[in-house]
Amino acid sequence: MDIDAVIEVLGFANGNNKAVRLMMDDGTEVLGVPSSVDLHPTAHEVFLRPSGEDETEIAVSIGAITEAELI
Repeated sequence: MDIDAVIEVLGFANGNNKAVRLMMDDGTEVLGVPSSVDLHPTAHEVFLRPSGEDETEIAVSIGAITEAELI
């Protein structure tokens, strides 16, 4: 999946409070709801609230995402 498609999925999910499944370049899978997508070149990351953990937020490098899908 190319980076533009990943960003499109993340942007839609962020704007609509939808959960996503992210496949990372190291083979791990991350599930959560994007709380923000930072496309600035020095950041280039998405912040996610993991499913079931409303008070937790993690940062994921957009460049490390190989696939993104709505769930």
